[in-house]
Amino acid sequence: MQEKTYILGIESSCDDTSAAVICDGVVLSNVIANQEVHAQYGGVVPELASRAHQQNIVPVVQQAIEKAGITKEDLSAISFTKGPGLMGSLLVGTSFAKSLALGLNIPLIDVNHMQAHVLAHFIKEEDAKMPPFPFICLTISGGHTQIVKMNGYFDIEILGETIDDAVGEAFDKSAKILGLPYPGGPLIDKYAQLGNPKAYSFTKPKVGDLEFSFSGLKTGILYFIQRNVKEDPNFIKDNLYDICASIQHTIIEILMDKLKNAVKQTGIQHIAIAGGVSANSEIRKRLGLAEKHWGWNTYIPKFQYTTDNAAMIAITGYLKYLEGSFSEISTKAEARLKVTE
Repeated sequence: MQEKTYILGIESSCDDTSAAVICDGVVLSNVIANQEVHAQYGGVVPELASRAHQQNIVPVVQQAIEKAGITKEDLSAISFTKGPGLMGSLLVGTSFAKSLALGLNIPLIDVNHMQAHVLAHFIKEEDAKMPPFPFICLTISGGHTQIVKMNGYFDIEILGETIDDAVGEAFDKSAKILGLPYPGGPLIDKYAQLGNPKAYSFTKPKVGDLEFSFSGLKTGILYFIQRNVKEDPNFIKDNLYDICASIQHTIIEILMDKLKNAVKQTGIQHIAIAGGVSANSEIRKRLGLAEKHWGWNTYIPKFQYTTDNAAMIAITGYLKYLEGSFSEISTKAEARLKVTE
């Protein structure tokens, strides 16, 4: 009988400490400890994030192993986020993963966080629909916005990316301008359901066919709000739903336009989304409509695999394990790492 492969995944790239155990591609546990401390500062404070990781990592890993119904001695390898991310946060996960791999004398596998977001689509689940190669993936999060062509698990081409800010930042900064608490992206999505997406119009940035730019849009939204609040101090309060719906509509239109361009240029009609912003209800709805109208095959991750989580690190570790792609113990965390690295 073939032995089972158990991979522990550790994710600590930003402010969530997460650990997961995967057995032959199936998630047995996926534990996430959120850090509430950042809400009062309106954004992630790197120093506080790394301190919280130090407190959380041991109990989170222990819980993941216990929930999986195994012991640490059953583990085949340890995978962890090498980057990109906040350096202090990454160092906590990297150091812990190295120590554990050395202590158990099992392979260490470093994982690119951005690759992992895409490869979360290959977690085995009963109703999972896995994209065939080649496929196009739109990776949208607080730190990244890019369109990649996936020729294989680790054969990746960047087709286009943002030249300034990421889409998640555009959502969060817009929310901040409106006086909404951090993180504001999910709140814009929630209020947008109740508003008119055509109430206000914002200028779309003029950049290359597959490039993104959100800094000008953020500035446009800021000036629009300032102008209207000057005329009517209650403008935000009285029109919040319509403002949120219009902002969301503009951002999702930009994303969909670029996806259409990517399909046109490559001829590939298998389209996936990944990353925190792929939890947005409007992008999910629009992709569903694209299947009907344009014949695309779309792949939308489950909500628990959209935000930063260790299950995506573990599945990437598993795919690397199958290829025998292990890391040296001297491997280092890297705050900046391209999806192709």
